[in-house]
Amino acid sequence: MPEVTVIDYLEQLQRKGITHVEVDDQAREILREFYRRGAAQPAQSTSSPSTTQTQAPSPEAVPSPTPATTEIKATGNNAAEKISSLKTLCEQWQPARNLGTLRDIMVFSTGNPEAELMLVGEAPGYQEERQREPFIGPAGQKLDAILKAMGLSRPEIYISNVCKFRPAIKNQTTGNRKPSPEEMASTISFLRAEIDVVKPSVIIALGATAAEGLLESNQPVGRLRGEWHQFQGIPLRVTFHPSYLLHKQEGLSEKRKVWEDMLAVMEKMKLPISEKQKGYFLPK
Repeated sequence: MPEVTVIDYLEQLQRKGITHVEVDDQAREILREFYRRGAAQPAQSTSSPSTTQTQAPSPEAVPSPTPATTEIKATGNNAAEKISSLKTLCEQWQPARNLGTLRDIMVFSTGNPEAELMLVGEAPGYQEERQREPFIGPAGQKLDAILKAMGLSRPEIYISNVCKFRPAIKNQTTGNRKPSPEEMASTISFLRAEIDVVKPSVIIALGATAAEGLLESNQPVGRLRGEWHQFQGIPLRVTFHPSYLLHKQEGLSEKRKVWEDMLAVMEKMKLPISEKQKGYFLPK
């Protein structure tokens, strides 16, 4: 029976670790037809051990696509217009707002929508929410210094976050917290759409939470950094969040690790690397 084939297929996906399947209008109509057929058939007797009754799900029980699997399409004639369309759509994105754990002000992205390099953080904090721009404040200043050492500037690159709204805390003032997996999943489709528009040559995940959102990995940055990963077919490098360096000012070892990640990015992008740059943060 067709119903058994569908169930077998879904069970195969489950065994492979796939937990969500996008259901389009055509698939919904097929499931409704299964339901109508099942409703039209008389109930099977349960007295015979050789007969098994299978109840088809009602159309109302078919789950809507989860935020993480919802495909979002940008509209516009150029990259800037397409990013603007995504920003407008995200402003009132109900899957994020319905969680009830995120604040109302959206912080989308900044920078060049046609950049070769894309940086991804976790979520906006107090300063980012106030100015509605990612990576503002001490962490943003540290990031600007890293970019300057690479020979780049903020307007040349594209910066975004996995989660587009600041995670809420009871009686919140300046305090911040990391977004939960559900909060990141609620806006990850926008990040995917941004990448489709920008088409960067390289993506940098800044910090463990950004890496978790992009790679679905709970491993610490120390294990993820130092090698290339991929996200949507684009080379991805994981490194420490700039705020981490602000707490590690007593030594050069962490700064050198971040800089080695940046050197790998520069090499991948075929940017010029001087001998002076190669020696940054090495012991004298």
